[in-house]
Amino acid sequence: MIAKIFTEIKKSKSEVLITTKVKMINSTSDWIDSTRAKLPNFLPIAHSSFNGQRDMVLQFGKTITGYYLRKPANEKTAINEIAEGSYFDSNIYPQLIRWLPLKENYKTSISIFDYNPQAGKGIMKAHIKNTRKDIYKDKDVWAVEVTDDITDNQSTVIFYIDSKSRKLLGQEINMGARKMFMELSAD
Repeated sequence: MIAKIFTEIKKSKSEVLITTKVKMINSTSDWIDSTRAKLPNFLPIAHSSFNGQRDMVLQFGKTITGYYLRKPANEKTAINEIAEGSYFDSNIYPQLIRWLPLKENYKTSISIFDYNPQAGKGIMKAHIKNTRKDIYKDKDVWAVEVTDDITDNQSTVIFYIDSKSRKLLGQEINMGARKMFMELSAD
């Protein structure tokens, strides 16, 4: 085990707030990401991400504003980008997949906004390549295979989503020869 991930979803009539805390086993500080989006369409409002390597804060609208602070070098970059078309925050799309109208062979592409000064930035796509029925830990699930432009479609994630409750039970991440598996824990 390398980490524990805790996800909290708070919903009001007009917004959803998703907060993810990653507790790395050999780290003194947690990684905390939060995303606010409008309901019922999940249009992004704000995203913040704080960890030992960097801080990032985004405010969404016709113009996306905020900052990216690379901590080791103490380099702060102001973000001010015009967004064309509709999109979702890249931090919400793994949760958004749970609420799509999943069925056998379901495929689609989702426009997402992601900011990373080293790997590119702006509106990109997440691609659901395939959806199939499967069994995961004795539960009927949807196995949803996804790639995205953030990784130049070089990484594949299979989300195992309970077909009844739509809870995310596990994720299999394939990055070439490197593989990682995350699963829902009762802790």
